Amino acid sequence: MIYFDNSATTKPKKEVLETFMKASEEYYGNPASLHKIGNDAENLLESARKQIAQLLNMKRIVFTSGGTESNNLALIGTATAYRHRGSHVISAVTEHASVLKTLDELESRGFEITRLSVDKAGQIDLDELKASLRNDTILVSLMHVNNETGVINPLSEIKKIISSTRAFLHTDAVQSIGKIGLDPQNTPDLLTLSAHKIHGLKGGGILAFNNFQPEPIIYGGGQEAGIRSGTVAVPHAAALAKALRLAQPNPLFPEWNRSLREFFSTFDDIMIISPDSAAPHILSLALSGVTGEVLVSGLQDEAVIVSTSSACSSKNTETSHVIDAMNVPPVFRDGVIRISFGAFTTQQDIMDFQHAFKKVHRIIKGVRKNEN
Repeated sequence: MIYFDNSATTKPKKEVLETFMKASEEYYGNPASLHKIGNDAENLLESARKQIAQLLNMKRIVFTSGGTESNNLALIGTATAYRHRGSHVISAVTEHASVLKTLDELESRGFEITRLSVDKAGQIDLDELKASLRNDTILVSLMHVNNETGVINPLSEIKKIISSTRAFLHTDAVQSIGKIGLDPQNTPDLLTLSAHKIHGLKGGGILAFNNFQPEPIIYGGGQEAGIRSGTVAVPHAAALAKALRLAQPNPLFPEWNRSLREFFSTFDDIMIISPDSAAPHILSLALSGVTGEVLVSGLQDEAVIVSTSSACSSKNTETSHVIDAMNVPPVFRDGVIRISFGAFTTQQDIMDFQHAFKKVHRIIKGVRKNEN
């Protein structure tokens, strides 16, 4: 099987699974307990926290259940904590649903939201960002790499633009950590990471931040310095730290991306949606005259796994909000698929995929021609 849906989730690495199992078997105590078993679990938890903080060049790490919770905590927690400064938040129309839906919730609570537009390449206009900043802007939330198209936001430039304000910068880095990395000199104020996107386990994530403390959105026993109540999942924390230590950008991703771009350029009914400047592990494209679901199904019959767009909404028959925002021509909007590489992708996968795609394309177009 060729698995090209790594932006939806990744296969856990053996070393990560081993860390999780060992931590589950040997460090099963509650890290909040006073006895030795609890202390041992707490020591492992704090070791994982320290490792992650160093790897990300961030000061504080709060363990969560994943990217969605981390994004909710970043937006609601920061907006609530700093409402005395203002009630204006800036983001973009192409953010992940866990950000967009949270922005809607903030709006219902009286916050004012500015949603930046994007051009046909999926890029925000930095001048629009600059013009949108106000004295009461308290938070700017912009993802590093778009989960559907791989479009990269220039974080260093964004950080410079907002540096003269009191606004915090939050970055959903779920699709960039371990793929293209972050400039350690330009880290955001808050950063979201999900374990299962970097060959870790589902159910683990973090919110990393510097120099301030968001308000909690989950209440209880006051764990995680009062920011995220609930017994901390120590095995998940240890496994996430291991996954992050192992996560390294693959130098072959750009080459494979270029190879597939050249391959798809030979078809006159395919539009490559991801710009050349996009992250190399994601390639979004569209086939005219068919739906993405048909193409996904056809490729699956050839043991190739891809996604229609974002896995979080791929079962929704509506056109992706990202595709709509980029003004993709109507003839291509229904036929979008996303290819995404991971640590287990090989050169043979790239070659075998091309053979499989040609076969599926011929079958799909042949059937449609006969139907007409």
